[in-house]
Amino acid sequence: MATHKERMLNAINSVDTDMIPWAPRLDLWYRANQRAGTLPAKYKNANLFDIVDDLDMGFHAVLPDFRDLRDPHDDIDRALGFYNLKSMPYRTVLNNVKRNIKIEGDRTIVEYETPKGTVRTVVLYDENMRNAGITITHIEEYAFKDARDYAPLSYIFENAHVEPNYENYQEFANKVGERGITVGYLSASGSPMHLIQKELIPFDKFFLDMHDHPDELNLLAEKIGLYFRKIFDVAGQSPAEVFFLGSNYDASVTYPPFFKQYIQPWLKEFAQMLHKKSKYLLTHTDGENTGLLEHYLEADIDIADSVCPKPMTKLSLKNVRDAFDGRITIMGGVPSVSLLESTFTDNEFNKFIDGFFEEIDKGDHLILGVSDTTPPAAKFERILQINKIVKEFGPVSAS
Repeated sequence: MATHKERMLNAINSVDTDMIPWAPRLDLWYRANQRAGTLPAKYKNANLFDIVDDLDMGFHAVLPDFRDLRDPHDDIDRALGFYNLKSMPYRTVLNNVKRNIKIEGDRTIVEYETPKGTVRTVVLYDENMRNAGITITHIEEYAFKDARDYAPLSYIFENAHVEPNYENYQEFANKVGERGITVGYLSASGSPMHLIQKELIPFDKFFLDMHDHPDELNLLAEKIGLYFRKIFDVAGQSPAEVFFLGSNYDASVTYPPFFKQYIQPWLKEFAQMLHKKSKYLLTHTDGENTGLLEHYLEADIDIADSVCPKPMTKLSLKNVRDAFDGRITIMGGVPSVSLLESTFTDNEFNKFIDGFFEEIDKGDHLILGVSDTTPPAAKFERILQINKIVKEFGPVSAS
């Protein structure tokens, strides 16, 4: 019998396997219910590994715990797109930049002094977020305020150094073991321009500056590009087999022409680098993917993580499977809203899940999970029901 990790790798590599790999993302659900004291009675004192082991499910080790820090200051630079998490295969060090850090309750304020000027960020991590199981902080004040901030931001990225963090990554991978693939998390942004849009500048200002200050914007993207290639070089040599680059695409924000010009080339560059090492690229495709599927194919990615089908988006799972035609493995697939009693009655869920398993056909090129994540209010019996259906589904033929 194959391990959960072997099944996942078989799905990616077009190899027959004994059953559909199944690894629902449960981290937010677990933290929120543990904090509230509402875990199922059987698992009152269990950790997440205990639960997936007891249910014989795979472990979803794709998105990291953003509070898994070696030092309280490791997430200080999160509002610039730097995530120095313990389980990542690299870490970032800022050279020639003075940081003034102030903690005010749930807010962290950072001023970055550079020879080119000063920028300031504010992030929030409050009780509501903790209660919801969320671990990533919210950017309350973006680094970019106006065109004067291009120079200091460019300087910061130009002076960002990347160094290996292989031992800490491997420590976490050893804990996950054969429960699943321990993905090497690189960046929530799929490219330099995507990082600017996602982390540094509010959406409205970003699109205005594409028109008003294109030269400065492109120069900043060039400096971030230097940083990205440092990540590629260091992380690519790590023991990770699968890497996470880019997330939260949506046809209205990273619209197809934008994606094709600014994101697709960077995904493709890294994917091709990884393929030479027999490694794989995963990108987090949890938004409205209408018009973007062809660009995922052109980017040569291996795994489309957290595909969210109808009723959360316009596309059915069959639409996505047909478009990918066995060239990209889908990770996810079960829409999170289907697990909520407030959205689906039991009868509606039963009807939905029957149709869902018809859409997955023979189950090839699929690592089944919950998209984007199992919500805290999910009816746990529905996870158990899917778990039973998966085990009864039978072997998966990749041909």
